[in-house]
Amino acid sequence: MSRRVWLWIGFALVHAVVVLLGFVGDHAASWDVDQLYRWWASRALRGEAVPGITEDWVYPLLAYIPILLAGAPGSAVDYTLAWGLIVTAADAVAFGVLVGRARSRGRVLAGWFWLAALLALGGVGMYRLDGFTVPLAVAGSLWLVGRPWLGSVLLAVATWIKVWPAALLAAAVITVRRRLAVVGGAVAVSALVVAGVLVAGGGPHLFGFVGDQTSRGLQIEAPVSTVYMLLAAAGVPGARVVYDDELITFQVTGPGVEGVIAAMTPVLIAGMLALAALGALKAWRRAGFAALFPALALALVLGFIVLNKVGSPQYMTWVITPLVIGLVIDRRRWIAPAALALVILALTQLIFPFWYDGILGLTPAAVGLLVVRNVLLVALFAWSVVRLARVRVRPGPGPRSQRLRDAHRRDVEGEPGPSPIP
Repeated sequence: MSRRVWLWIGFALVHAVVVLLGFVGDHAASWDVDQLYRWWASRALRGEAVPGITEDWVYPLLAYIPILLAGAPGSAVDYTLAWGLIVTAADAVAFGVLVGRARSRGRVLAGWFWLAALLALGGVGMYRLDGFTVPLAVAGSLWLVGRPWLGSVLLAVATWIKVWPAALLAAAVITVRRRLAVVGGAVAVSALVVAGVLVAGGGPHLFGFVGDQTSRGLQIEAPVSTVYMLLAAAGVPGARVVYDDELITFQVTGPGVEGVIAAMTPVLIAGMLALAALGALKAWRRAGFAALFPALALALVLGFIVLNKVGSPQYMTWVITPLVIGLVIDRRRWIAPAALALVILALTQLIFPFWYDGILGLTPAAVGLLVVRNVLLVALFAWSVVRLARVRVRPGPGPRSQRLRDAHRRDVEGEPGPSPIP
């Protein structure tokens, strides 16, 4: 059989396994879908309340797209199963865009990596909003060069479902030559969403999700929480795991934690701006899209994770997209970080749902597993920053030369250029 057939057989088997993982262990991996998403969908479909319109919500408004789609069949199909099938369908479309006819070794390797990543992370990677945004992000990133407007629209839609694809949009604006098309697509989607919310009378709640995120404490899985988890496991007075009833998350507290909580949002903003500035400098010095975009995208995505005080296990799905693009473009350079990412994803599945009770109980082995995962995550972030810093710039005339002016003219006039994504 051809490589393409084997890829699609692998796709079917992996998704069947991951869908089933949402139904084992008392639905632990799919709890958010089975309980929260189902509840939100039923309230909206019955006209009782629409969070994001009638009240503040933790997610951007387009998160209702998959939530309501899963509830549309009603009692004919179990809500959790419907969610798994919707994510599988979205993955299938993006997977088809990625592998095509399976003639490119880079695309074939990227396809197998994506499947391995889904299996390594397990049910939590599918049964969250993040699972629905990954195929949008993959397809959008693949189309940034040949169809920048369409690629930007997909990334913008994904961002209005879950904020993290904003990192990919930022990388696209910095690295894509036809950046006016990228900006235009994102602005068009955002304008439609804002206009729809205002017409529906939800203006006061439009950006409620921003406040919900900034007001959070230190979630136990976040890298910044590692020290406090070790202190709590060691029995240091004041260091302990606490439950937030409003956000339905477990957080960690300890000596000086309020100062750390207050510092993390500025640290996250400063870190992301610094990475974006480095990427912009590389682009200004004429670094190519093929080298710059995946490095900058991975650095920004990992910055969102490593510098964040929130660290839910589904966040690990975010690394899939930039690594897929990196493998498509340069499989030899990107295979090592992709392999490290698979280890991180597998450890994350062990952490949640399998060892989560042990972590909450501060069992030394479980806390140690969390520490190892976070150390590897920081190591991958460090690799991405070094890779970004080492992206080569093109020699030749400076940025104010006639050559750059000619390139800018081609961008504005929309002349197509050669695609760096094989």
